[in-house]
Amino acid sequence: MELSTVTTCRGFHHNLTRSKTLSFPSIPSVSTSSSCQRTSAAATTSLVNEPCNDDSQPATTTRRRPKGGAVDAPRRQSKSYISRKAAILEVQQSPHLDSALQRLGGMLKVQDLNIILRNFGEQCRWQDLSQLFDWMQRHNKISASSYSSYIKFMGTSLNPAKALEIYNSIPDESTKTNVFICNSLLRCLVRNTKFDSSMKFFHKMKNNGLTPDAITYSTLLAGCMKIKDGYSKALDLVQELNYNGLQMDSIMYGTLLAVCASNKRCEEAHSYFNQMKDEGHSPNIFHYSSLLNAYSSDGNYKKAEELVQDMKSSGLVPNKVILTTLLKVYVRGGLFEKSRDLLVELDTLGFAKDEMPYCLLMDGLAKNGLLDEARSVFNEMKEKRVKSGGYSYSIMISSFCRGGLFEEAKELAEEFEAKYDKYDVVILNTILCAYCRTGEKESVMRTMRKMDELAISPDYNTFHILIKYFCKEKLYMLAYQTMEDMHRKGHQPMEELCSSLILHLGKIKAHAEAFSVYSMLKTSKRTMSKAFHEDILYILIAGRLLKDAYLVVKGSCRIDLSSCNSEVCKLICEAWSHQFDKSCYEGYSWFWIQDSSGTISDGCVTLHCSTSKEGLAYTIATMDARPRLCCSFLNKKPDPSELTLIWSPAHCSDPVQAAHDVKSLEISV
Repeated sequence: MELSTVTTCRGFHHNLTRSKTLSFPSIPSVSTSSSCQRTSAAATTSLVNEPCNDDSQPATTTRRRPKGGAVDAPRRQSKSYISRKAAILEVQQSPHLDSALQRLGGMLKVQDLNIILRNFGEQCRWQDLSQLFDWMQRHNKISASSYSSYIKFMGTSLNPAKALEIYNSIPDESTKTNVFICNSLLRCLVRNTKFDSSMKFFHKMKNNGLTPDAITYSTLLAGCMKIKDGYSKALDLVQELNYNGLQMDSIMYGTLLAVCASNKRCEEAHSYFNQMKDEGHSPNIFHYSSLLNAYSSDGNYKKAEELVQDMKSSGLVPNKVILTTLLKVYVRGGLFEKSRDLLVELDTLGFAKDEMPYCLLMDGLAKNGLLDEARSVFNEMKEKRVKSGGYSYSIMISSFCRGGLFEEAKELAEEFEAKYDKYDVVILNTILCAYCRTGEKESVMRTMRKMDELAISPDYNTFHILIKYFCKEKLYMLAYQTMEDMHRKGHQPMEELCSSLILHLGKIKAHAEAFSVYSMLKTSKRTMSKAFHEDILYILIAGRLLKDAYLVVKGSCRIDLSSCNSEVCKLICEAWSHQFDKSCYEGYSWFWIQDSSGTISDGCVTLHCSTSKEGLAYTIATMDARPRLCCSFLNKKPDPSELTLIWSPAHCSDPVQAAHDVKSLEISV
């Protein structure tokens, strides 16, 4: 039997078993008790001790049950088989794989090499695994099972790029659509959180001739658990598999329940659970825990308790996962007394040997303002020497920071660093936040160096913490450089953070850098407030970056200029005039006339053009990609109704004619 792990939205793992298929190694992304229905009809031949045809053993002679019911005696193994079996063992144990393959590779068959390949993968000997696979490719001793196994192990070793490289290198197009190879690649991508890529390859594989099986859809359904809008994507897959004549089995229902839980679809999860039972599938621990997890999203403890009682009535005994998930339901529902009682029960049953149950209760207490109670649970956990991976420290450090207890947060961060040497981005962000809040510059820099040394990539929260800290320490250019790095890594900053940094950059006269931050936010296509546009406009004008100021005005559909003084308006006009060919209007002075609404938009700008000889001429022009002179009024300021008429594009379609009209009016006066 082969173990398969399906992860719920909260990190709990449920192990399910499925017997191996007969043609190729099983794909461990999903599992099912009804896998016998997914194999070919040839698998139903009555054999005794028949090995799988997935190359898991060297070719041997099996005992076949004759019609009379007697079993033939096993045949004597050939010398060739015994020699190959010894060679397999020698290659597996050899410290020098190259020389071993050079000596023994010639006598080994493809299925023998596949045994060694899987052995290396199961022992996480990634270098030997790749070395052997390369040798098999060079010597043309390779099969579909070889590709399937190698791609699967590349997913396990978190190397999806290599898996894609190998898949794309398969020379035979029909092999590329082998369902077992395709399932291995899809599982590799899903496991490495590349669901979008897995769906693209899935559609490409179908177009090239792949016939998906139940495992294909189960694999993709599992990928829907941790993506945005995963529920709707899961429904599309369910509809497709039904259309293709496949039926939902208990494993698919379990995965679908987990998808509902991760997307907070409690009612839908309850409905699928009942539908599964109506179709004759008996729920197991995994199904109950997934539905229970769905109830935890809104703290629906009444339904959760009913479900646990129903599970007991069906003969199932609540295990660690069930009781821990029930604890989460109680915490989410604010039932802290029941939570404490259940934690005691978990401890009595031996299910509280790690920190997870304590962390659930601590986190709930802290987020409800019960910091002293959370601290008490944390101290209790330490007194009992509960095994911890640092998550409990992360919760308490964050809680102290939220509560303004920065010194306690710093002390706890230092305690963690002295006690543990295992880090991830979450705990490092928490430690970083504690040091930033207390102004421990050396500790901040040390934590950043540690992230680099451990090759832990910063996430959005890392950049957000650092930018706020650098601004607090008046290191504005360093904050700007961090913002640039954040943008390059694909993280989109929020307006509040950008606005704060822009104002600081403006104060130190870093006007170009301020405009760069503005542009970063604008390219993220987030909705920006009017105040944000106005802030950058004043900064750019103060720095005499008039062309950039023009772009801000031009690109914003609503900038309130009613509060702008005449000097600001004149500068904006000057920025606009750089875009306008004034060679025909030598001697004219250009300045701003604001329209009645106090705003600027395309096709809605007025400029005042004066001449020393004949008086005043008010000229209307549009501020679009190609500014055009529209018309002019001599010796009087036009009223809004006239301007509205003149702003119509029909009045300014020919700039040459418009210029001629203005000169004609000047001559007539």
